[in-house]
Amino acid sequence: MSGHDSYEDLTECGLSDELEHELLRAQRECTFMWTNSKGEAFGVIMSFLPKDGKLWLTCAKARKRVPALQRFPRASVCVNSTGTDMGTGKTVTYKGECIIHEGREVKDWFYPEFSRHLRGDTPAAEVFREFLDSPDRVVIEFTPDYKLGFDSALMWARSPDAAKTQ
Repeated sequence: MSGHDSYEDLTECGLSDELEHELLRAQRECTFMWTNSKGEAFGVIMSFLPKDGKLWLTCAKARKRVPALQRFPRASVCVNSTGTDMGTGKTVTYKGECIIHEGREVKDWFYPEFSRHLRGDTPAAEVFREFLDSPDRVVIEFTPDYKLGFDSALMWARSPDAAKTQ
């Protein structure tokens, strides 16, 4: 089997730019992956803020990912539509470079914007911002240089009988 007779080649099932932007607006969490000191891939679920073509994240400086990224700044991020109004089956994975920020200049704009992104314009956002703004926290700036998107609706269109539910 080849082409549209199978799922072997899904190059035509990429996520459109419009759906990618909608996904980044709708989703609040991603899988953030890096390489540890043994050269092994590792990842965790993290909240993120999309801004100006980058993804911004934060964690305590003591987390293992911080020295790992300082040693080798390449990382990968996967965002999927599960849990959003978009339903399931839409994903985008990025590879890119990370910069670790410790200074006030980035923290002063990031914490309030990140808090509002996750908690809305509510009193809870301000409380969340205050808890984030601790001395041993860093901000991770992730700049993608490669992306791979997938839209399962395009895959299911190849085999509508397989997509039907009972």
